Amino acid sequence: MSAVKAGPAVIDPRALAARFEAAGRAAGFRVEPFGEIADCPLLALTKRTPGPRPRIYLSAGIHGDEPAPPLALVELIEAGVFDNRAVWFLCPLLNPVGFMRRTRENADGLDLNRDYKDFRSAEIRAHAGWLRRQPNFDLTICVHEDWESKGFYLYELNPNRGLSLAQPMIDAVSAVCPIETATVIDGRAIDVPGIIRPVRDPLLRETWPEAIYLRAHHTRLSYTIETPSAFPLAQRIAAHRAALETALRLATRG
Repeated sequence: MSAVKAGPAVIDPRALAARFEAAGRAAGFRVEPFGEIADCPLLALTKRTPGPRPRIYLSAGIHGDEPAPPLALVELIEAGVFDNRAVWFLCPLLNPVGFMRRTRENADGLDLNRDYKDFRSAEIRAHAGWLRRQPNFDLTICVHEDWESKGFYLYELNPNRGLSLAQPMIDAVSAVCPIETATVIDGRAIDVPGIIRPVRDPLLRETWPEAIYLRAHHTRLSYTIETPSAFPLAQRIAAHRAALETALRLATRG
């Protein structure tokens, strides 16, 4: 479904979307296109287990030069990780044109992960419209890569100071990928190694990434996880899988 060569992964977004659709249906997901960009569907996969279950949302693919996140998600679907422990919501490929071009931005040169306040792009308008039709989530995780980092790190937005999944994710990833050692990451001071917990109210930012939009409207516990783009693709996928499987296990523990 995707070809890998030296440098960034070459991914056909239509083939990847078809893989998500096939894997999702086989795993019991409802596959819902909520938009279409350049003949590629914007997909939402939902799986609503009866009874009281945590509602968990994951997203990937908002930057087209970050192939590991959607590939990690499709592997998790195919591995049966999304079972009856939760009600699942997945938006796995939010920027298909970026993937086609191997660019961070969409066809109009917009960074979609800074567009959740102004809604200038068709992709984010469609995504926000879909989100507004969903219930609130108990946990959201946005899956990313960082071309500047030298190790895995994450952001935690946990304003109610509930159960934190941050350190367990760091511990799990450390077995397969180094943890970022910088004390300032992307201009923000860390709280502990590999973990950024913003001190300033994130809702005051001039532009909103997806995680802040989710924090404002859909959840009280949100993570953004980042692998270092310079590392081998298989290692980045393994790091994402380790973080996600750990977070999902703890979030659904009962």
